[in-house]
Amino acid sequence: MSNVVDQYGWQSSTGPESCGYITPEVLHILKRLKVVRVCDLGSGNGALANAMQGAGFQPAGVEYDKQGVEIAQKNYPSINFYHFGVQDDPAQVLAAEGQAFDAVVSTEVVEHLFSPHLLPIFARQIVREGGYLVISTPYHGYLKNLALSIFNSWDKHHTALWHGGHIKFWSRKTLTKLLEENGFRVIEFQGAGRLPWLWKSMILIARAV
Repeated sequence: MSNVVDQYGWQSSTGPESCGYITPEVLHILKRLKVVRVCDLGSGNGALANAMQGAGFQPAGVEYDKQGVEIAQKNYPSINFYHFGVQDDPAQVLAAEGQAFDAVVSTEVVEHLFSPHLLPIFARQIVREGGYLVISTPYHGYLKNLALSIFNSWDKHHTALWHGGHIKFWSRKTLTKLLEENGFRVIEFQGAGRLPWLWKSMILIARAV
């Protein structure tokens, strides 16, 4: 039996709710980093890659959900989308692209992985020397966790009824440790969505070392 969930449930080209507050932050970060070629690792239905192309970047997408890849290819034919997971060999992506990427972006993906260390390992092999990894995941910190407890929202927040849903929950410290043990050095941290320290998500920017 495989321990990889290969169907996330993509049915349309509409981006998830998190795109509304994460995409603008990611585009701002990429512009500030002055990168050009970007891989969206866990590209889903292609909505973020399309936004990156619209902002002037040269994106490609890597996604394990076959239906998500098919939706992306149909709606955004000018962007390369590859049906791979982080457990697969990234050499095929590099061969198809012809060169390494300036940056890898992975939004709201790492919390879904049984083997999350494979994400930075895959990213490190497709990004150029000194390139960047921009990664987001739901934020968990003291005040956010306290608010969830006060409002009795843990059951909803940690729902076990979502096939392919969240299976790991990250703090800034644990996600930093994951990245720095697998080829990156974290250089920036910021929140996204909602008030500071009650953020919906956090974004870490790391550089390949």
